Amino acid sequence: MVYSPTSTTSNSSSAPYRQQKTSKLEGIKERSRYLREPVATELLQDTTHFSKDGLQILKFHGSYQQDNRDNRVRGQEKDYQFMLRTRNPGGYIPPQLYLTLDRLSEEYGNHTLRATTRQGFQLHGVLKRNLKATIAAIIRSLGSTLGACGDLNRNVMASPAPFAHRPDYRIARDYAERIADLLRPQTEAYYEIWLDGEKAITAEEHPEVVAARQRNGHGTLVHGSQEPIYGAYYMPRKFKCAVTVPGDNSVDVYTHDVTLVVIVDAAGELQGFNILAGGGMGRTHNKEETFARLADPIGYVDKADVYDALKAIVATQRDYGDRFQRRHARMKYLLHDWGVEHFRRQVEAYFGKPLQPFKPLPEWRFYDYLGWHEQGDGALFVGIPIENGRILDRDTLTLKSALREIIQRFQVPMRVTPNQSVILYDIDPAARAEIQQILSRHGVRSEAELDPLVRYSMACPALPTCGLAITESERIIPKVLERIQQLLIQVGLQDEHFVVRMTGCPNGCARPYMAELGLVGSGPNQYQLWLGGAPDQTRLARPFIDRLHLDELEGALEPLLVCFRETRQAGESFGSFCDRIGFDALQQFSDSYDPSQYTRERKSRHRIGITDSVYRQLKAASQQQGRPMSQIAAEALSAYLN
Repeated sequence: MVYSPTSTTSNSSSAPYRQQKTSKLEGIKERSRYLREPVATELLQDTTHFSKDGLQILKFHGSYQQDNRDNRVRGQEKDYQFMLRTRNPGGYIPPQLYLTLDRLSEEYGNHTLRATTRQGFQLHGVLKRNLKATIAAIIRSLGSTLGACGDLNRNVMASPAPFAHRPDYRIARDYAERIADLLRPQTEAYYEIWLDGEKAITAEEHPEVVAARQRNGHGTLVHGSQEPIYGAYYMPRKFKCAVTVPGDNSVDVYTHDVTLVVIVDAAGELQGFNILAGGGMGRTHNKEETFARLADPIGYVDKADVYDALKAIVATQRDYGDRFQRRHARMKYLLHDWGVEHFRRQVEAYFGKPLQPFKPLPEWRFYDYLGWHEQGDGALFVGIPIENGRILDRDTLTLKSALREIIQRFQVPMRVTPNQSVILYDIDPAARAEIQQILSRHGVRSEAELDPLVRYSMACPALPTCGLAITESERIIPKVLERIQQLLIQVGLQDEHFVVRMTGCPNGCARPYMAELGLVGSGPNQYQLWLGGAPDQTRLARPFIDRLHLDELEGALEPLLVCFRETRQAGESFGSFCDRIGFDALQQFSDSYDPSQYTRERKSRHRIGITDSVYRQLKAASQQQGRPMSQIAAEALSAYLN
């Protein structure tokens, strides 16, 4: 198969990237009849799973085929189930959609919802026989899963803060919606398959978006195709966009294929957008040609040109991205291989004119928007913490019931945050006390009660459902954070915290390569240790230890933390310290580390047993106080013995 994405365009003879070799997946996409087959046929078959070709096309519809790896039995069929992911630009979830997702998780899922790092929801545990009913219910509740997975534009992110008095925030939210519409697949396959051809009720697209999709410019469209922007082959790999305002790095601006930064004048009127391009987190162990990469400043465009500029970037990746080696197919590798100047020239060829110089920006700061805030129009919003994004009812924390009760009672909209929490907004100030009472009654802690290590941490789902997972992440990070907190106390840094992110494989779904301390699964109970990221996610971390067994966590971190304690600069964060001092110095200190010279009242780890009732009391106290159980137990024992 020869890939030839364009037909007659102004530069069709020289610009399109024609490859003599393409991956098998390119053929699957070509034969799918614009995402129809073999999903449509196999959905009607009385089987528990799809074929290899079917599951590849199913991704474009927003679903991954998985199996519960905890339930694998040799000689028996896998415990197949499906994960659905929503497409909701800027994290917007209307109340009826959230209540539908909550109901579906109980009827067809595993009784949990999971807020993702791209501001969507994942619904786990759906069986194939319930897949159509589940997706149809989501669509009829003004939701969608189309394009939440697959080789096309994924969910468009935006700062989740629902400020009404800040025009730049409103513009960022609006343009996240518009870009999502511009790059939405145009095939009718989604509605044919999941709604039997019934057209979904959707919001009307902005006229500028409709016009931009029809405007060819300088070879950005694929003529005669149901997909004028993508063509029959769609993108070489997933494509990720975000929109934010200057200074607000709640979206991890450097990690996307494209980030737009809203530029307004003194009166709050939109002038245009700064463009960053070429970021991405995914990599593969022992494949040095794969790597995490920060986005580069590309230029600035006036507001009237933003759609054409974005189409030009998409066309560049569509036509020149690697369609043979999927490990090399993300746009970040195109920028790396070409260099920024070459990439910019090709974008400008599709754009039809030069990009303007990148506008100066203030320093980036990370915001999670937890707690109560004024919205700017008399209403309030509240950011509700969700540990690792998992919404469920368990023990004394019944967050799932709390959110259901609040949304049923007050019918407030929601925005999912890039840090896996949620914001409820448009809240009448008169309802604040009752909403807070519901949260407290269900054991939901305020942001002030959270351990900062927990507050700023993230983890991917990993085992047992992710087929790419090498080891654990979500299920064990609470214990890992507790151990790190105890170590901080042990070395006299109990008031310190830093950004910890953990993944069960190197694909980087929780963006561990931007963390101050990243743990990336490299084997059973083994992790790469990444250090040196910035607290505000503006610097890439680097691998310090290739294989660290979890049993050796304290032994590896203790000398690093002691070195930090002894030689840090005033106000310096742990990640910035590691980056400044360098890994050679850290390794040298670790190699010569003598605990007796540095550790204040060194404490060994010993195991003791407690009864179930005492354990339950200890756990309840930990959740109430927002402190690790080991810390509370140590203080109680010390007080008793003294």
